[in-house]
Amino acid sequence: MCIRDRREVDTKKGYRSLDVGRDAAFTLIDQLRGQEDISQLCSVFTVNRSSYYDYCRRKNKIYIDRVRLRIKATEIFNKSRQSAGSRTIMIKMRDAGETIGRFKTRRLMKEANLVSKQPKPAAYKIAKVERPDIPNHLDREFQVKQPNQVWCGDITYVWSQGRWAYLAVVLDLYTRRVIGWKLSKQADANLAIAALDMAYQLRGKPQNVMFHSDQGSQYGSRSFRQRLWRYRMKQSMSRRGNCWDNAPMERLFRSYKSEWMPSEGYRLFADAKRDIGHYLMDYYNSYRPHQNNNGVAPIIAEKLNLLSGNT
Repeated sequence: MCIRDRREVDTKKGYRSLDVGRDAAFTLIDQLRGQEDISQLCSVFTVNRSSYYDYCRRKNKIYIDRVRLRIKATEIFNKSRQSAGSRTIMIKMRDAGETIGRFKTRRLMKEANLVSKQPKPAAYKIAKVERPDIPNHLDREFQVKQPNQVWCGDITYVWSQGRWAYLAVVLDLYTRRVIGWKLSKQADANLAIAALDMAYQLRGKPQNVMFHSDQGSQYGSRSFRQRLWRYRMKQSMSRRGNCWDNAPMERLFRSYKSEWMPSEGYRLFADAKRDIGHYLMDYYNSYRPHQNNNGVAPIIAEKLNLLSGNT
């Protein structure tokens, strides 16, 4: 029985199985065009052949554009080492001139099988004990009004060449820009001092900066405190065991380890040093969108704010 006959039978029975919307009719014609003549199909579904052919042209155009967007989303995803989520991809595509929203970005990611490797939120122990001689002056006031007002520092570990290496980083809270870092095989005061020295030189030797850190022995050592005194910096320390008091640093290290660091670590110490430097000073500072800056990378946000006078 042909389609026309089936429709007549269905109509006599009172069924409206072929009385569908125009888009659905076009889709059905696409599916059946290999079995029936297109003119007959259009007649059965009561649509004009010209309308159907126009639909085909539009569909092909939309498909090509969809493929282009999917390729661009995949490029951004791969550049982030499979860590970028829909928000990051959407922001970077908008920066490239695309008109796109979060929902469409998610659909593109699903079509391209892009799954972000973001970890679950960490559960931190809360404590209220301060170090008597170095109070918590910052007190979680992470939003600052100008560069070189508050710097934060911390140390984490990285597996490299069959052993642990230690990474110290200094962050300017203004736009969360990394301004100093050092990788070493020893987690001593010299490691923290080297990262501080780099930040001090890079930022033009500013004074009256507040430097905040946790209560690690490196930051409480005499040599590190003497360096802060020489640079005319005010020291602030988190309460013992309270990671939220230095949350921006925790977030930076979490981003690095979940987004960028190889899961098996680095084969050579030199590889680790080169790759970490690229992530901190290039990818994180200049390319990666940051929520604190309304989706703008730290260096770009700093330049924009200084140009507009938002300090």
